Amino acid sequence: MTDPAPGAGEAVDPNVCYRHPGRRSFVLCQRCGRTVCGECQTPAAVGVQCPECIAQARSALPKQKPAIVRAFRRGGATPVVTYTILAITLGVFVLQLVTGSAVTRALGYAPPLTPIEPWRMLTVALVHSPSSFFHILFNMYALFVLGPLLEQLVGRVRFLVVYVVSTFAGSVAVLWLAPLTFVVGASGAIFGLFGAFFVIQRRLGGNTVQLMVILGINLALGFVVPGISWQAHVGGLLGGAIVALILVRTRRRDQQVLQGVLVAVFGALLVAGTVLRFSGLG
Repeated sequence: MTDPAPGAGEAVDPNVCYRHPGRRSFVLCQRCGRTVCGECQTPAAVGVQCPECIAQARSALPKQKPAIVRAFRRGGATPVVTYTILAITLGVFVLQLVTGSAVTRALGYAPPLTPIEPWRMLTVALVHSPSSFFHILFNMYALFVLGPLLEQLVGRVRFLVVYVVSTFAGSVAVLWLAPLTFVVGASGAIFGLFGAFFVIQRRLGGNTVQLMVILGINLALGFVVPGISWQAHVGGLLGGAIVALILVRTRRRDQQVLQGVLVAVFGALLVAGTVLRFSGLG
């Protein structure tokens, strides 16, 4: 049941949903500026809108869209992006088991192939080591636990941006720090989610001690356990944290264009870092 909105004379915490005072959120309605949780968000052309603003504009809505489009435009608590990534990654893993090493070789990231097959810098997050169920188990469990929390805090589109940019940043780190390796796995993206969640939790005043302990342990394992790409972990962590920092610094509705520009600039810097590596200057 929806909790009543606070009255005109009540103090309102800007970091909790105006309709659900017990739910912390990072997202603002782009029309009225009120804080809304995942259940109360409806993605709009720019940002999200609250139920009241949607109701006011309902008469002007276009005709019904296909189901998959409605899923991303409709407000709700279901972490659609998280579950979609989980399903695709698990489906690819099944293909890896069925086809042997063909899918792994086709989608894994080999830095020397970057100039002719740059998409590998992103598809690397879809493939895992077929010989180690622990690899995909850890990554997908972390996504299952952390993904819904972060997706409801920042919204579906921003969550997808964090995941993709973190993957890219992890691959750029591998390109510069371990250019002769072949890597697979979504670890860069997962560490990016941890980095983003840490930045946003700090912004909201949440307790980050346990998160720091988990991050510290997993980062340390990457340096001492053979076969783990610590480069992707560090790169993804920094990438996710930087995107989240941009989001928390450009939260207001009058800063949405700036937010998009800054994220695009960061992405362009990652592209530039990739090109520089093969320019003869890197």
